[in-house]
Amino acid sequence: MNKPIIGIPIGDPAGVGPEIAIKSLAEKEIYDICKPVLIGDEHIVKKMIEILNLDLKINSIDNAKAGFYQFGIIDLVAVNNIDIDKLAFGKVQGMCGKAAFEYIKKAVELAMENDIDSIATTPINKESLKAGKVPYIGHTEILADLSNTQDPLTMFEIEKLRVFFLSRHVSLRKAIDLVKKDRLKDYIKRSIDALDRLGVKGTIAVAGLNPHSGEHGLFGDEDNVEIVPAVAEMKELGYDVIGPIPADSVFAKGLDGRYGAILSLYHDQGHIATKTYDFHRTISLTNGMPFLRTSVDHGTAFDIAGKNIANPISMIEAIKVAAKYSNNFKKQQK
Repeated sequence: MNKPIIGIPIGDPAGVGPEIAIKSLAEKEIYDICKPVLIGDEHIVKKMIEILNLDLKINSIDNAKAGFYQFGIIDLVAVNNIDIDKLAFGKVQGMCGKAAFEYIKKAVELAMENDIDSIATTPINKESLKAGKVPYIGHTEILADLSNTQDPLTMFEIEKLRVFFLSRHVSLRKAIDLVKKDRLKDYIKRSIDALDRLGVKGTIAVAGLNPHSGEHGLFGDEDNVEIVPAVAEMKELGYDVIGPIPADSVFAKGLDGRYGAILSLYHDQGHIATKTYDFHRTISLTNGMPFLRTSVDHGTAFDIAGKNIANPISMIEAIKVAAKYSNNFKKQQK
């Protein structure tokens, strides 16, 4: 198998990112499916290996192609930008916010140069970014700007359930206002294109907005006025899409594998469905960029950082999902 090279920026040094990244690379199964390379400060990686009491060596490299990719050896593209004596786990620090941004920037540079195939990100902290004078609020905005991508497409995956989002971080009132026919048509097309890049086939199911998808106008008319015509017009164009399907059942059907993916109409509609089923194994994918990015879907967990108690399951799954889709994504990009 042509194992993809997965770049893993270690995230905010004061959070759990370095810990879960290194714990993930202490699992042999990761090396069976891909070639993982860490991107971060070598002093932090060494310190974390000591805290975790793991028998791991470091191979410091300038580019990912030079990695050994052997279990027991961490290949590290070093970006040394932290005063280790001033690092305080579990605290907002501008130094750490700036450092986390620089790890992501390096990962994007490697991806754009085809030195790595995909990126699996660890948590960063919005307050630390602000304290470090980094002019972004999160990963998606950073990645979009650095890769010159307009409006990247987020997808969640847990087992057979895949969920796209019509809107992300806006108020519920604003999210309802964004449920418009033209926007729906655009997202249906983009979602199907995204599935094609991942090598996934299947119907896109559009979730209903109102209870029972409005019950023919009894509980709101957005479903009939905006969603129904959007789906009908896309069907006429040959797209494999159905909906609206009531939101109280569509995600269960998706989990059973009935659909290729579901288009959730707002942030919490899809987040609650996926995370309630399995919080730790719900993985976020960012599509529509020149490279594939997967991510844990939890934060920096400052309350447990540096204590060797962080659960690496989500990071392990993020690397696995990146490895699962990476080769097909790269092939479709050519």
